[in-house]
Amino acid sequence: MNKFAPVKPASMARILLMLGVALVLGGCTRGMSDLRDWVAQEKAKKGAPIQALPVIKTFETFKYDDQDRRDPFSPSTAELQTNTATSGPRPDANRAKQPLEMFALDSLKMVGTVGVGANMEVLIKDPGGVIHRVHVNEYMGQNYGHVTAISEDHIDLVELISNGNGGWMERPASIALDAK
Repeated sequence: MNKFAPVKPASMARILLMLGVALVLGGCTRGMSDLRDWVAQEKAKKGAPIQALPVIKTFETFKYDDQDRRDPFSPSTAELQTNTATSGPRPDANRAKQPLEMFALDSLKMVGTVGVGANMEVLIKDPGGVIHRVHVNEYMGQNYGHVTAISEDHIDLVELISNGNGGWMERPASIALDAK
């Protein structure tokens, strides 16, 4: 019997792997004295000087009490005299809303007319598919659209929209007959 049997390749691979791991771990235990020396040298260096903060300039306040100069942050006398919030057109708050006022004007479609002359009614289709008969002086759309005129191919309205200053302004609008 041979005391030294040939080594199988799988066993040889395990032995080489363990030998490699032992060498790598042996290299890690060398110590960290060179790293500690480098950190100590870096800490001993002087840092760059920090620039001083800039001096904050103080500004002199100015009170607008001179009669010849107007405070630019308050409304002018002309603006105070013509308050746009109280003058000009306004929506009628006491009027009951009509069914077509819950829809945006661009979602309504004109599908036809009924009658002739002063008795003409326009047929308006809402987004739900319901057709409504509309006469002159009725309202439609979400911006207080007041029907001013009806013709065979379109309907004219005047809407009230906010002017951004608390007042209202009129804007003409129309709905044309749907070509479908």
